[in-house]
Amino acid sequence: MNNEDKIRKMEALISLMDEPDSSVFADISHSIEGYGAEIIPFLEHAWEEQADPFLQKRFEEIIHSIQYKSICNDLEKWIENGATDLLEGCLILARYQYPGLEENEIEYELSRIRKDIWLELNDNLTALEQIKVFNYVFYELHGFRGNTENYHSPENSYINKVLESKTGNPLSLSIIYMLVAQSLDIPVKGVNMPEHFVLAYTGSSLNPDTLEFSGNNILFYINVFSKGSVFSFKDVEVFLKQLKKEPKPAYYNPCNNTDIIMRMLNNLMNAYQKSNDTRKFEEVKNLSIIFENQVRKFQNEKK
Repeated sequence: MNNEDKIRKMEALISLMDEPDSSVFADISHSIEGYGAEIIPFLEHAWEEQADPFLQKRFEEIIHSIQYKSICNDLEKWIENGATDLLEGCLILARYQYPGLEENEIEYELSRIRKDIWLELNDNLTALEQIKVFNYVFYELHGFRGNTENYHSPENSYINKVLESKTGNPLSLSIIYMLVAQSLDIPVKGVNMPEHFVLAYTGSSLNPDTLEFSGNNILFYINVFSKGSVFSFKDVEVFLKQLKKEPKPAYYNPCNNTDIIMRMLNNLMNAYQKSNDTRKFEEVKNLSIIFENQVRKFQNEKK
Protein backbone atom coordinates (compact mmCIF):
# COMPACT_ATOMS: atom_id res chain seq x y z
CA MET A 1 0.00 0.00 0.00
CA ASN A 2 1.48 3.34 -1.02
CA ASN A 3 1.39 6.38 1.22
CA GLU A 4 -1.54 8.06 -0.57
CA ASP A 5 -3.69 4.93 -0.23
CA LYS A 6 -2.81 4.70 3.45
CA ILE A 7 -3.78 8.32 4.06
CA ARG A 8 -7.11 7.83 2.25
CA LYS A 9 -7.87 4.76 4.39
CA MET A 10 -7.00 6.62 7.61
CA GLU A 11 -9.18 9.56 6.62
CA ALA A 12 -12.02 7.20 5.70
CA LEU A 13 -11.86 5.59 9.14
CA ILE A 14 -11.76 8.96 10.87
CA SER A 15 -14.88 10.01 8.97
CA LEU A 16 -16.72 7.17 10.73
CA MET A 17 -16.08 8.56 14.21
CA ASP A 18 -19.74 9.56 14.54
CA GLU A 19 -20.88 5.91 14.30
CA PRO A 20 -23.81 5.59 16.78
CA ASP A 21 -23.60 1.81 17.27
CA SER A 22 -21.13 1.21 20.13
CA SER A 23 -20.08 -2.27 18.97
CA VAL A 24 -19.42 -1.05 15.43
CA PHE A 25 -17.56 1.97 16.79
CA ALA A 26 -15.38 -0.36 18.88
CA ASP A 27 -14.26 -2.05 15.65
CA ILE A 28 -13.60 1.33 14.04
CA SER A 29 -11.55 2.45 17.06
CA HIS A 30 -9.53 -0.77 16.95
CA SER A 31 -8.75 -0.22 13.26
CA ILE A 32 -7.74 3.41 13.88
CA GLU A 33 -5.48 2.47 16.79
CA GLY A 34 -3.83 -0.14 14.59
CA TYR A 35 -2.12 2.66 12.67
CA GLY A 36 -0.33 3.77 15.83
CA ALA A 37 1.25 7.19 16.24
CA GLU A 38 1.23 8.02 12.52
CA ILE A 39 -2.54 8.60 12.56
CA ILE A 40 -2.46 11.04 15.49
CA PRO A 41 -1.89 14.21 13.37
CA PHE A 42 -4.97 13.30 11.29
CA LEU A 43 -7.02 12.72 14.47
CA GLU A 44 -5.85 16.01 15.95
CA HIS A 45 -6.77 17.88 12.76
CA ALA A 46 -10.24 16.29 12.78
CA TRP A 47 -10.63 17.17 16.48
CA GLU A 48 -9.86 20.83 15.75
CA GLU A 49 -12.61 20.95 13.12
CA GLN A 50 -15.14 19.19 15.36
CA ALA A 51 -17.68 21.23 17.33
CA ASP A 52 -19.58 18.35 18.93
CA PRO A 53 -18.25 17.79 22.49
CA PHE A 54 -19.24 14.11 22.35
CA LEU A 55 -17.20 13.51 19.20
CA GLN A 56 -14.33 15.59 20.52
CA LYS A 57 -14.25 13.30 23.55
CA ARG A 58 -14.10 10.26 21.26
CA PHE A 59 -11.12 11.72 19.42
CA GLU A 60 -9.37 12.51 22.70
CA GLU A 61 -9.92 8.98 24.02
CA ILE A 62 -8.48 7.35 20.89
CA ILE A 63 -5.48 9.70 20.79
CA HIS A 64 -4.76 9.00 24.46
CA SER A 65 -5.09 5.25 23.93
CA ILE A 66 -2.59 5.32 21.05
CA GLN A 67 -0.15 7.43 23.04
CA TYR A 68 -0.49 5.22 26.12
CA LYS A 69 0.26 2.07 24.10
CA SER A 70 3.29 3.85 22.66
CA ILE A 71 4.56 4.57 26.19
CA CYS A 72 4.16 0.89 27.13
CA ASN A 73 6.06 -0.21 24.02
CA ASP A 74 8.80 2.37 24.49
CA LEU A 75 9.39 1.28 28.10
CA GLU A 76 9.68 -2.35 27.02
CA LYS A 77 12.16 -1.44 24.26
CA TRP A 78 14.17 0.71 26.69
CA ILE A 79 14.65 -2.32 28.96
CA GLU A 80 15.40 -4.62 26.01
CA ASN A 81 18.14 -2.20 24.93
CA GLY A 82 19.77 -2.45 28.36
CA ALA A 83 18.21 0.58 30.10
CA THR A 84 21.55 2.37 29.74
CA ASP A 85 20.20 5.86 29.04
CA LEU A 86 18.49 7.19 32.16
CA LEU A 87 17.37 10.40 30.46
CA GLU A 88 15.57 8.37 27.80
CA GLY A 89 13.70 6.44 30.49
CA CYS A 90 12.65 9.69 32.18
CA LEU A 91 11.48 11.16 28.87
CA ILE A 92 9.35 8.11 28.10
CA LEU A 93 7.51 8.53 31.41
CA ALA A 94 7.20 12.29 30.94
CA ARG A 95 5.48 11.71 27.59
CA TYR A 96 2.69 9.93 29.45
CA GLN A 97 1.52 13.37 30.63
CA TYR A 98 3.26 15.49 27.96
CA PRO A 99 3.15 13.47 24.72
CA GLY A 100 4.63 16.25 22.59
CA LEU A 101 7.77 16.56 24.70
CA GLU A 102 10.95 16.80 22.63
CA GLU A 103 14.26 15.38 23.84
CA ASN A 104 16.29 18.30 22.50
CA GLU A 105 14.37 20.72 24.74
CA ILE A 106 15.45 18.80 27.84
CA GLU A 107 19.01 18.30 26.59
CA TYR A 108 19.30 22.04 26.01
CA GLU A 109 18.24 22.84 29.59
CA LEU A 110 20.63 20.25 31.02
CA SER A 111 23.47 21.59 28.86
CA ARG A 112 22.90 25.12 30.22
CA ILE A 113 23.34 23.89 33.79
CA ARG A 114 26.34 21.78 32.78
CA LYS A 115 28.09 24.72 31.12
CA ASP A 116 27.67 26.99 34.15
CA ILE A 117 29.10 24.33 36.48
CA TRP A 118 31.93 23.44 34.08
CA LEU A 119 33.08 27.07 34.06
CA GLU A 120 33.52 26.94 37.85
CA LEU A 121 35.34 23.58 38.09
CA ASN A 122 39.04 22.83 37.79
CA ASP A 123 41.16 19.68 37.94
CA ASN A 124 42.68 20.52 41.31
CA LEU A 125 39.48 20.31 43.33
CA THR A 126 38.87 17.51 45.82
CA ALA A 127 35.64 15.49 45.70
CA LEU A 128 34.05 17.64 48.42
CA GLU A 129 35.20 20.84 46.73
CA GLN A 130 33.68 19.67 43.45
CA ILE A 131 30.32 19.14 45.14
CA LYS A 132 30.54 22.50 46.89
CA VAL A 133 31.03 24.23 43.52
CA PHE A 134 28.31 22.10 41.92
CA ASN A 135 25.87 22.93 44.71
CA TYR A 136 26.51 26.64 44.45
CA VAL A 137 25.65 26.72 40.74
CA PHE A 138 22.80 24.20 40.98
CA TYR A 139 21.00 25.72 43.97
CA GLU A 140 22.11 29.34 44.22
CA LEU A 141 22.49 30.31 40.55
CA HIS A 142 19.89 28.04 38.95
CA GLY A 143 17.54 28.01 41.93
CA PHE A 144 16.72 24.31 42.28
CA ARG A 145 15.01 23.34 45.53
CA GLY A 146 12.87 20.65 47.09
CA ASN A 147 9.14 21.07 46.62
CA THR A 148 8.12 21.05 50.27
CA GLU A 149 4.88 22.96 49.61
CA ASN A 150 3.43 20.39 47.22
CA TYR A 151 5.57 17.34 47.85
CA HIS A 152 3.15 14.75 46.40
CA SER A 153 2.32 16.59 43.16
CA PRO A 154 2.65 14.41 40.03
CA GLU A 155 4.53 17.32 38.41
CA ASN A 156 7.47 16.50 40.71
CA SER A 157 8.06 13.30 38.73
CA TYR A 158 8.15 14.77 35.21
CA ILE A 159 11.64 15.92 34.27
CA ASN A 160 10.42 18.70 31.96
CA LYS A 161 8.28 20.26 34.70
CA VAL A 162 11.05 19.97 37.29
CA LEU A 163 13.47 21.74 34.95
CA GLU A 164 10.83 24.40 34.28
CA SER A 165 9.77 25.03 37.89
CA LYS A 166 13.19 24.29 39.48
CA THR A 167 11.35 22.28 42.14
CA GLY A 168 10.91 18.54 42.58
CA ASN A 169 10.98 15.57 44.90
CA PRO A 170 14.18 13.83 46.08
CA LEU A 171 14.18 11.43 43.12
CA SER A 172 13.60 13.91 40.29
CA LEU A 173 16.10 16.44 41.66
CA SER A 174 18.65 13.66 42.14
CA ILE A 175 18.18 12.50 38.55
CA ILE A 176 18.85 15.97 37.14
CA TYR A 177 21.80 16.46 39.52
CA MET A 178 23.22 13.06 38.55
CA LEU A 179 22.76 13.51 34.78
CA VAL A 180 24.62 16.82 34.86
CA ALA A 181 27.33 15.54 37.22
CA GLN A 182 28.02 12.43 35.16
CA SER A 183 28.27 14.53 31.99
CA LEU A 184 31.09 16.37 33.81
CA ASP A 185 32.76 13.08 34.84
CA ILE A 186 31.79 13.61 38.47
CA PRO A 187 31.18 10.03 39.68
CA VAL A 188 27.81 10.27 41.46
CA LYS A 189 25.26 7.46 41.39
CA GLY A 190 21.75 6.95 42.73
CA VAL A 191 21.06 5.13 45.99
CA ASN A 192 17.60 3.67 46.57
CA MET A 193 17.27 4.42 50.27
CA PRO A 194 13.82 3.84 51.79
CA GLU A 195 11.59 6.93 51.79
CA HIS A 196 14.38 9.19 50.53
CA PHE A 197 16.40 8.85 47.32
CA VAL A 198 19.98 10.14 47.58
CA LEU A 199 23.24 10.11 45.62
CA ALA A 200 26.61 8.55 46.38
CA TYR A 201 29.94 10.02 45.35
CA THR A 202 32.08 7.06 44.30
CA GLY A 203 35.81 7.01 43.82
CA SER A 204 39.16 5.55 44.77
CA SER A 205 39.98 5.15 48.44
CA LEU A 206 42.85 3.61 50.37
CA ASN A 207 42.31 0.43 52.35
CA PRO A 208 44.29 1.02 55.58
CA ASP A 209 44.80 -2.73 56.10
CA THR A 210 46.13 -3.64 52.65
CA LEU A 211 47.34 -0.16 51.62
CA GLU A 212 45.67 -0.76 48.23
CA PHE A 213 43.31 1.54 46.37
CA SER A 214 39.77 0.45 45.48
CA GLY A 215 38.16 2.24 42.54
CA ASN A 216 34.42 2.11 43.25
CA ASN A 217 34.04 2.89 46.94
CA ILE A 218 31.51 5.36 48.26
CA LEU A 219 33.31 8.39 49.63
CA PHE A 220 30.15 10.14 50.88
CA TYR A 221 26.46 10.62 50.20
CA ILE A 222 24.58 13.67 48.88
CA ASN A 223 21.08 14.72 49.90
CA VAL A 224 19.97 16.58 46.77
CA PHE A 225 16.59 17.47 48.27
CA SER A 226 18.38 19.34 51.06
CA LYS A 227 20.57 21.64 48.93
CA GLY A 228 23.22 18.97 48.33
CA SER A 229 24.17 18.42 51.94
CA VAL A 230 26.84 15.77 52.41
CA PHE A 231 26.56 12.90 54.90
CA SER A 232 28.35 9.68 55.80
CA PHE A 233 27.79 5.92 56.04
CA LYS A 234 27.16 6.37 59.78
CA ASP A 235 24.41 8.90 59.04
CA VAL A 236 22.70 6.34 56.81
CA GLU A 237 22.79 3.82 59.67
CA VAL A 238 21.17 6.35 62.01
CA PHE A 239 18.50 7.18 59.42
CA LEU A 240 17.63 3.50 58.92
CA LYS A 241 17.37 2.98 62.68
CA GLN A 242 14.96 5.91 62.91
CA LEU A 243 12.82 4.27 60.23
CA LYS A 244 13.16 0.90 62.01
CA LYS A 245 14.52 -0.62 58.80
CA GLU A 246 16.90 -3.54 58.75
CA PRO A 247 20.12 -2.52 56.95
CA LYS A 248 20.38 -3.96 53.44
CA PRO A 249 23.11 -3.49 50.81
CA ALA A 250 20.53 -1.86 48.51
CA TYR A 251 20.08 0.95 51.04
CA TYR A 252 23.78 1.84 50.87
CA ASN A 253 24.99 0.91 47.38
CA PRO A 254 24.31 2.47 43.97
CA CYS A 255 21.23 1.22 42.15
CA ASN A 256 20.63 0.76 38.42
CA ASN A 257 18.47 2.73 36.01
CA THR A 258 15.57 0.28 36.11
CA ASP A 259 15.41 0.73 39.91
CA ILE A 260 15.23 4.50 39.40
CA ILE A 261 12.43 4.35 36.82
CA MET A 262 10.50 1.85 38.96
CA ARG A 263 10.73 4.25 41.90
CA MET A 264 9.50 7.05 39.66
CA LEU A 265 6.50 4.93 38.66
CA ASN A 266 5.77 4.26 42.34
CA ASN A 267 5.99 7.99 43.08
CA LEU A 268 3.52 8.72 40.28
CA MET A 269 1.12 6.04 41.48
CA ASN A 270 1.22 7.51 44.97
CA ALA A 271 0.72 11.05 43.64
CA TYR A 272 -2.30 10.15 41.52
CA GLN A 273 -3.79 8.10 44.34
CA LYS A 274 -3.48 11.04 46.74
CA SER A 275 -5.11 13.37 44.20
CA ASN A 276 -7.95 10.84 43.66
CA ASP A 277 -7.19 10.59 39.94
CA THR A 278 -8.31 6.98 39.61
CA ARG A 279 -7.82 6.68 35.88
CA LYS A 280 -4.23 7.88 35.89
CA PHE A 281 -3.47 5.82 38.98
CA GLU A 282 -4.68 2.67 37.20
CA GLU A 283 -2.81 3.52 34.01
CA VAL A 284 0.47 4.14 35.84
CA LYS A 285 -0.09 1.00 37.91
CA ASN A 286 -0.47 -0.96 34.67
CA LEU A 287 2.73 0.65 33.37
CA SER A 288 4.56 -0.46 36.52
CA ILE A 289 3.34 -4.06 36.09
CA ILE A 290 4.47 -4.10 32.45
CA PHE A 291 7.79 -2.58 33.50
CA GLU A 292 8.41 -5.09 36.31
CA ASN A 293 7.53 -8.04 34.05
CA GLN A 294 9.85 -6.80 31.31
CA VAL A 295 12.70 -6.27 33.79
CA ARG A 296 12.20 -9.79 35.14
CA LYS A 297 12.13 -11.22 31.61
CA PHE A 298 15.32 -9.35 30.66
CA GLN A 299 17.10 -10.55 33.81
CA ASN A 300 16.09 -14.17 33.18
CA GLU A 301 17.33 -13.99 29.58
CA LYS A 302 20.72 -12.74 30.80
CA LYS A 303 21.20 -15.76 33.10
